[in-house]
Amino acid sequence: MSNHILIKNKINPFKNIIKVASDKSLSLRCVLLASVAIGVSRISNLLESEDVKNALKTIKKLGINYKKKNGVYKIEGFGLNGYNSNNKITINAGNSGTLGRLILGLCVKSKKKIKLIGDNSLSKRDFSRVIEPLKLFGVNIKSNNSYLPVEILGTEFLRPINYLENRGSAQCKSAVMLAALHAPGITKLKAKKSRNHTEILFKHLNIPLKIKSKGEYDLIELKGLNQFNSFDYQIPGDISSSAFFIVLTLLSRKSKIIIKKININERRIGIVKILNAMNSNIIFKNKKVYKGEKIADIYVKSVNKFKAINCPANFNSFAIDEFLIIFLVAAKANGISIFRNLGELNKKESPRLDIAINFLKMIGIRVKRKKDDIKIYGKPNLSLNGEYIVKNFLKDHRVFMMACIAALTFGGNWKINDKDSINTSFPKFLNILKSLGAKISWKKKIL
Repeated sequence: MSNHILIKNKINPFKNIIKVASDKSLSLRCVLLASVAIGVSRISNLLESEDVKNALKTIKKLGINYKKKNGVYKIEGFGLNGYNSNNKITINAGNSGTLGRLILGLCVKSKKKIKLIGDNSLSKRDFSRVIEPLKLFGVNIKSNNSYLPVEILGTEFLRPINYLENRGSAQCKSAVMLAALHAPGITKLKAKKSRNHTEILFKHLNIPLKIKSKGEYDLIELKGLNQFNSFDYQIPGDISSSAFFIVLTLLSRKSKIIIKKININERRIGIVKILNAMNSNIIFKNKKVYKGEKIADIYVKSVNKFKAINCPANFNSFAIDEFLIIFLVAAKANGISIFRNLGELNKKESPRLDIAINFLKMIGIRVKRKKDDIKIYGKPNLSLNGEYIVKNFLKDHRVFMMACIAALTFGGNWKINDKDSINTSFPKFLNILKSLGAKISWKKKIL
């Protein structure tokens, strides 16, 4: 059975309009919130990736029915106490840290133990960031030294908490907010600024919520025990999925691309701010606001010369999933690019900072590292003609996609393993590349 691809040629110039995968963060949050709303929610353009499919399987195990009709997912919720948790169940979050951590926040009243497991990659990721605050609510949680499997037993005697989240983890913040829905009184959360999709959705659903900005932190107050009604939602395109095509276009000759209807939430567009500071000219057009989220078309064209960047660390949480692909631009920049405090990259699906440094060195880029800070010494005339094999990256979808963009823009003869990893977030990634003219070959699996 074959699960690798071969790329032997750079991509030719292209001018195209494309649509990318639906926003994964919003897809997961909409499924989970619909499962505890009252009534039937209707979600269209839902991302049909492994992570989201695992979320649908999870709510079904918890007694929530859903069906798909004419491209719309209908999810019937029964309110905050609507989960059927009278029996011991095991939930498999697969590769999804978002699903694994957020579902624990929704199971704080479970009557029987719920066991959470995941794949090999997720099992290597620390869950202490959600275990610690959920214990403060009064929930009984056991784990394998803060790693999966995790067992949670809820309580009817939840208490509101005051909590400081200082990592900039949207998953931790969201898990606390979801748990707070079930607790009496007011939960207060001081959270380092990160993705705010959960807050925007809560406001759209009229869940009592107060937010104040204070420097690098948000001060969030949430009043619990307020039921909310079902909702309709059309998921926009994902900026993280767009990032690969943005960089593909920037690094390719005489190319232009328009990426349609993308979520450009201010806390998701760190990549655009970083790349524009490096001499790109990425433009948002046809802007609109949809239920609190900003949506736009993204216009990108090739760039001949990139400037190195001394990247402000306050961009980190707003570009955390995109640094792998940003590093490819730094590899072509004129000068030394500096990135700081990137330890969170090693707590993703794979140790991405370690993998990125090894990858850059493999293609001849000098990198200096001091703890979680790195310097990338750019080569503006970088062009490859050797043979390169990419493997042993814990089947991380973003590492796979980054390697594809490198192969198509830098040249060389590439064998990139674990093609199926893209099913986590972007099943049609290779098909879109081929539609742009990329020459990619692989053998179909023999079943």
